[in-house]
Amino acid sequence: MDPASHTHCVLLLDLPPSALGGIDLLSFSTTPRFRGIKNLPPGLHFVFAASDASLSVRHGAWFYVTPGAGPPQVFIKKWDAATEELVGETSQTAVMRWRANLGSIWKDGLTPYRQIVQSTDDDKEYDVVEESTDWSRLTSGIGPTMLSRITGLNPDHWSLTSASSAAQDLEHIPGLESSNSVIHPEKELHFLPINLKQTWREGATGRERTEAAQDRSWFLGDLIDKHCKGRDVRARESEILGELQFAFLMVLTLNNNSCLEQWKRLLRLLFTCRQAVQQRPHLFTELLRTLKLQLSHCADMEAGMFDLNEQGGGFLKPLLRKFRKGLDDLDGKWKMDIVDEFDDLQDYLREQYGWELDDSFVKHGMLQLEDGEQVEMDVNSADEDDETGEYAPTIVELTPSQMRELGRNGINHTSDNEMAEDEEDVGLEDMDTRY
Repeated sequence: MDPASHTHCVLLLDLPPSALGGIDLLSFSTTPRFRGIKNLPPGLHFVFAASDASLSVRHGAWFYVTPGAGPPQVFIKKWDAATEELVGETSQTAVMRWRANLGSIWKDGLTPYRQIVQSTDDDKEYDVVEESTDWSRLTSGIGPTMLSRITGLNPDHWSLTSASSAAQDLEHIPGLESSNSVIHPEKELHFLPINLKQTWREGATGRERTEAAQDRSWFLGDLIDKHCKGRDVRARESEILGELQFAFLMVLTLNNNSCLEQWKRLLRLLFTCRQAVQQRPHLFTELLRTLKLQLSHCADMEAGMFDLNEQGGGFLKPLLRKFRKGLDDLDGKWKMDIVDEFDDLQDYLREQYGWELDDSFVKHGMLQLEDGEQVEMDVNSADEDDETGEYAPTIVELTPSQMRELGRNGINHTSDNEMAEDEEDVGLEDMDTRY
C-alpha cells in the first residue's frame, strides 16, 4: 500500500484473544487479526484495554494527535502479558519496524476510527447510524497541561488504570501496603485539592466559617486562583470543568472509583456556590451544559457506578434542586443564560427519569388506579429534599437541666456561632455520604 495513503493511527499490539479494547466512547472485543485503529482525527484520544470484558483492571492512555500538515503520526501501545498492563513501546528499533511495515496490516489489521450513535426512526424498519461528535464536546476543557498534572507525563501519552487513585481516596488496609503496592504500584492521581469539610479561609471564625460552609464561593475562588494554571481567569475556570470532564470519562471507560469521588466533590462544590454564580456566570453556564451531556451518557456506565433511576436520584437531585432555588434569589442580566441551561437540563431529567427540580409539581392530590378507584396521595419525599415541612431545620432552646446533662455526657458548652458551625459540619458530612 502507498505510504502516502496512510493516516494517523494507534497500534494496540499483543492483546490476548477476545480482550477488551476501546478508544474514546467506543469499546469492543478484539479479534486475532486486530492491531489498532486508523484514520484518527486531530485532538485528544483515549485508548484502553483489559484482558477481558469482566471486572478486571483496565489500563488506558491519553494521547494527542497534532493537527496540521505533515507525516502521519503513529502511536504504539502494547499489552504486557506478564504484568497485564498496556504500556508504550520504548524500543526505537521496534517503533521504526512497525512504521515501515504499516502497509502489511493497514487493510485487515487496523479498523477505521468511528464514534457512532444508533437512533431508531419509528417511520422506518431499520436503525439509523450516525457519526457522533460527543467525544470532542466531552473533552473540550481537557488539555495536555492538566493531564500532566493529574497523571504525570510519559514520552507520548498520559496513562492510568482502574485502580489509580488520589491519596485522599486510598483505602489503607493493614498488611497490604508492603505486599501488594510495592510489587504492583498504582499511579497516584493529583486532583485539585477539595476538602468540603473546610471551605473557609485560614483563621476564619464564627459566622464567617458558617457562611463559607453554606456558600462555598470563597473556596472555589481560592481553588481557581491558587491551583489552576491558565493564562487568564477564563482559562483557569475552564480547568475546573476540564477536571470534571476527565473524572467523568475515566469512570465511563475505566470504572475508576477515585475519579467518581472527584466528580462528585466537584459537583458538590460548584452547586453549593451562590456569590460565584454572579461573579462567574460563564463557568456555571458551561457547567450545566457539560453536566447535561455527561448525564446523557450515564446509561453507558457499567457495574451501576451511577444510577439516575435510584430512589431520590442519589446525591445529585437534591443538590440541583437547592441550586435552582438559590437562582431565584439572584438578579442580573447574566442570569438568563444560566436559567435557560438549567431549564434544558431539567427538561431532559424530567423526560428521561421523571425528576422534578422545582416546586411546580403536585405534592398532594388524587391518584386514579388501574381499576378506576381514586385514592388520595401525598408525595412525602418532597419536603425531605427541600428541608421544608416536618423536615425543616429548627432551633431548639435547651433548659438549664438539659445543658447540665450534656455537660455530664462530656459535651462542652459552645457559643451560638460555634454551635451553628458544628451543625453545618454535621450537615455536610451527611450530604457527602448521601450518595
